[in-house]
Amino acid sequence: MAKNERGVIKLTKEGDDSGSKIEAIKNLIFGENIKAYESEFEILKQDILDKKKTLEDLLEEVKADLSKTIDTIATDVNVRITELQENLEAKVEDLDDRAVKKEMLGELFKELGDKIGKQ
Repeated sequence: MAKNERGVIKLTKEGDDSGSKIEAIKNLIFGENIKAYESEFEILKQDILDKKKTLEDLLEEVKADLSKTIDTIATDVNVRITELQENLEAKVEDLDDRAVKKEMLGELFKELGDKIGKQ
C-alpha cells in the first residue's frame, strides 16, 4: 500500500452510480439502524401530510364561512341602502309638498289681499 492509500474507501470507483455511493455513505454513517430511521421518517412524513390535509380542509371551511358572511353583510348593506334611499325620496317628496303648499298659501294670500283691496 502506498502512503496515500491507507484504509480509505474510494467513493469514486468507475462504474458505480451515485445511488450506490449514497447507500454506502448511509451505511457508513448510520449502520444497521438505517431501516429504523427510514421507517420513522416515513411515519413523520405521513403525519405531516395528514396534518397538511387537515389544515387544507379547515382552510376551505374558513373560506366558505367567510364567503357566506361576506354575502350576508353585502345583502344587509344593500337592504339598508335601499331603506335609506326610500327614506330620502320620501323626505324629498315631503319637502316638495311643503313648497307647493307655500306657493298655494301665497296665492291665497294674494287673492285675499285683492278681495280686501276691492272692498
